[in-house]
Amino acid sequence: MAAILEIEDLYTQFFTSAGTVRAVDGVTYNVDEGETVGLVGESGCGKSVTALSILRLVADPPGKIVNGKIKFKGRDLLELSEDEMRDVRGNDIAMVFQEPMTSLNPVLTIGRQITETLEEHLGLTGAAADKRAIELLGMVGIADPERRLDQYPHHFSGGMRQRVMIAMSLSCNPSLIIADEPTTALDVTIQAQILEVMKGLTRELGVALIVITHNLGVVARYADQVNVMYAGKIVETGTAIDIYHRPRHPYTLALLRSVPRLDQPRAAKLDPVEGQPPDLARLDEGCSFRPRCRYATEGCAKGVPELQSVGEGHRSACFEIATVEQSLKEAS
Repeated sequence: MAAILEIEDLYTQFFTSAGTVRAVDGVTYNVDEGETVGLVGESGCGKSVTALSILRLVADPPGKIVNGKIKFKGRDLLELSEDEMRDVRGNDIAMVFQEPMTSLNPVLTIGRQITETLEEHLGLTGAAADKRAIELLGMVGIADPERRLDQYPHHFSGGMRQRVMIAMSLSCNPSLIIADEPTTALDVTIQAQILEVMKGLTRELGVALIVITHNLGVVARYADQVNVMYAGKIVETGTAIDIYHRPRHPYTLALLRSVPRLDQPRAAKLDPVEGQPPDLARLDEGCSFRPRCRYATEGCAKGVPELQSVGEGHRSACFEIATVEQSLKEAS
């Protein structure tokens, strides 16, 4: 399957009074047509900045994309004019933001917010735009969509507002949707409903999806390919099966061990990831994860590990991969 999005050696930095924050530090990955890719990691690891970089929405100043290529359908988005980029946003690449209450305009009706996109990109107006808006609300499972069209965001629950955001993202038939923590503010039951809606629609419409999350359960169920991020870098990449059943990076392993498991005794203690994420303005020459890594050696301070193959389509950036493998064998 052909790659619809190709990110190559992407660097996004923030120039602040405290120093240069290396939020995205040499990220490379592809998204194929119709594929669901998960971007996983703790808060502050660079997941959302990567997504904003794709759409060129990084606030400048203080942020700036300083290097790399972002090719969408063969075109480098970093070389487009602002007018050309505005046509790509919402039309070819759509985004579902983290908190729908702050993403939706509280003084405009839901119908107006959906039809605005249809007018801008598809030229639909009046009854034709309203008809498409009603169809979209019905697609995402909102009952009585014709009546809800004239209501405001505060009339909707959190889960319903997120459905509206998904409807807006689908309005112009995009080829790629970026969902940035789409279920963070929702309870577990509603999370599952929203994710099922998104996955079902991407299957039905053949839309590629990037899901940004710290929820490993979301990734396990819905992603085809998984990229694990730490300190602005991708430290492990592979299929969901590779990441969950054959993790080869200490950070991935630590994340998996910190998740509560139903097959463990109720009295079993969680195994948290010790320490704190690094200050991205003060990274040294060594592996960023080594202060928190139980497998770290003196050699880990001498350089930054590059991604290397540990299986077909599975890569890890670690100097101690053999030690991690041995540890997993002993644990099993």
